[in-house]
Amino acid sequence: MDRLTAMQVFAEVAHSGSFSATADKLDMSRAMVTRYVAELEQWLGARLLQRTTRSVTLTDAGESCLRRSLQMLALMENVEEETHSHDGTLRGQLRITCSTSFAYAQIAAAVVDFLKLHPQLKIDLNASEGALNLVDARIDLAIRISAEPDPMLIGRALAPCASVLVASPAYLAAQGLPQAPADLATHRCLSYANFGKSVWKLHRGSEHAQVSVASHFSANEATALLRAALAGGGIALQPTYLANPHLLDGSLQAVLPEWTVPDMTIYALYASRKHLSPAVRALLDYLVERFAKIPWQ
Repeated sequence: MDRLTAMQVFAEVAHSGSFSATADKLDMSRAMVTRYVAELEQWLGARLLQRTTRSVTLTDAGESCLRRSLQMLALMENVEEETHSHDGTLRGQLRITCSTSFAYAQIAAAVVDFLKLHPQLKIDLNASEGALNLVDARIDLAIRISAEPDPMLIGRALAPCASVLVASPAYLAAQGLPQAPADLATHRCLSYANFGKSVWKLHRGSEHAQVSVASHFSANEATALLRAALAGGGIALQPTYLANPHLLDGSLQAVLPEWTVPDMTIYALYASRKHLSPAVRALLDYLVERFAKIPWQ
């Protein structure tokens, strides 16, 4: 039995909680997935997974085995990358994650262009709003927008992230254009479910305003709120990387443009500087250079 493959299969089952999903992800039959897990359990002399008709969960032995398996798989990937990188060619697979909206607006295109420069690489992108444990999920690089990144991770600033209040011209024609932050309390507002849902903080020079808004529609994802604003659903707080094209073509209009919200930063986060692979370093440098040329404001 190829024990490294068995560890990979086991790690994917532990991550997805499904033998079928693992079979699809690794392009092998479900029977082969079952065989690899069974033979790994036989080799270790311990049950690694508790299986029911509805779920697959780790046993205590499985938790320990998963940690060691992930370490072994990461070590093997590093050995392969370092061995192949002597000729200057980057190979292997990178796993990255970012929000759905930023994947749509920037990262997907950036990855395609990066892969054109390094055709022997493979990149798996997890577009997700939830925070992932980078080690457990085997993520090499997380692109996150934050005012304060996770202090347990290594962070490299890639670009600023400004936001703007926007609404469709049709909505503003029907409901009127707010003249001051306090006017937002009387409007239909579209808010992000996990951030500033009921209170928006604005500033203009030395002036500061904190407005409790009536959120008639909230979502956990920025592109959903963008679409709602385009449909005339109300006033939305949007990152400029999503809003700018619509402000330019007139499908959205800035609201209270002289007032701004606190900027955040787009960070690249990774678990350890010590074990950063040449491919991850190359992607980091590429994103820093690429994003420096983008008019984020």
